[in-house]
Amino acid sequence: MKKSKGFTLIELVIVVVIVGILAAIAVPAYREAVRKSNRRAAQAAMMEIATRERQWFVANRAFATKTQLAYSLPPEVNGKYTYTITLDAGPPPGFTINFTAVGVQAGDGNLSLTSAGVKGPAGKW
Repeated sequence: MKKSKGFTLIELVIVVVIVGILAAIAVPAYREAVRKSNRRAAQAAMMEIATRERQWFVANRAFATKTQLAYSLPPEVNGKYTYTITLDAGPPPGFTINFTAVGVQAGDGNLSLTSAGVKGPAGKW
């Protein structure tokens, strides 16, 4: 009796099916984890901008515009979100930071943070 070397077609098909099933489960879970990670990085950047706004307010008795603040987004957020700062004359004066999701992050939705600490939308923070 001669021993054969190698794999049969059935064994190869079974391995391909198993790899396909694992990939079908792992890829969406990975994409979801990356999306959440990007959102957390954007939220951290928003908190940094809010802190800088408060520092500017203490020094200048007014909140800063986006150009005055001159904050550039960190690399993990840049290209996934754009931001605007809207000033509210008051009284009391305030600001709203809006992050708009773009590109691969667009399906996640937009984020906002006000000077009063109101975070939106609910469920994203």
